[in-house]
Amino acid sequence: MTVTVSRDKETGVAVVTLDRAAKHNAITLDMARRLSDVWREFRYADEVRAIVVTGAGGRAFCTGIDRSAEVPQPSSPYTIDDPLLTIGPKANDLWKPVVAAVEGMACGGAFYLLGEAEFLVAGEDASFFDPHTTYGMVSAFETIHMAQRMPYGEIARMALMGSAERLSARRAYDTGLVSELTPPGGALAAAVRAAAVIASHPTEAVQGTVRALWSAREAARAQALAHAPHLVALGNLPPDRQAELFGRRVDGHRMR
Repeated sequence: MTVTVSRDKETGVAVVTLDRAAKHNAITLDMARRLSDVWREFRYADEVRAIVVTGAGGRAFCTGIDRSAEVPQPSSPYTIDDPLLTIGPKANDLWKPVVAAVEGMACGGAFYLLGEAEFLVAGEDASFFDPHTTYGMVSAFETIHMAQRMPYGEIARMALMGSAERLSARRAYDTGLVSELTPPGGALAAAVRAAAVIASHPTEAVQGTVRALWSAREAARAQALAHAPHLVALGNLPPDRQAELFGRRVDGHRMR
């Protein structure tokens, strides 16, 4: 199983783990479907009152969709088929609080998950980056998600610089993306502690607060996301050109 779930009945905290460490927790199509199912299942699990999402292995939280995934696209420029659109809790109408625990790399499609968490806890060696433009792809959905929680200049620099720019955990903390820094390897424990505190409060009040927080920015986010498919369809290079650029980076030993 590449997405694992553990539940602590005493604290009311569940931990969702992207469990594909050998591939930097890159998301397969099966994992995308499983994540959607997990969030929807939590809507009916009254014993789960707060959730932590993390990645296995310590080297990466998530590096986006697995590049070997084959996702056929419609010919219309007005729509795209993006399997990551429903991997987050809010996309599945879950309003229980979610805390993200980040160790190592978090990039590209990881932002679909991070963008729908209430707050982030990160190890000091974590880093954030968005390689889309480097490989001839538009960073639309990812940028929109993160623009809701990062200063404009920070998200613009990260998105436009592509794989040449990595935002350190310290910088992410200083600019408000990360709410707590821990020693390397300590993010999950710290996130679980925070989630346990939240889970100890009356759940109706907690979920109402989450919904209120999201209402404050939902209109702008929804409007921006409506434009995203067109920007991706019009701005992305053909897949073979993307693969060529990606291959150059790998051959040049500039990818980890």
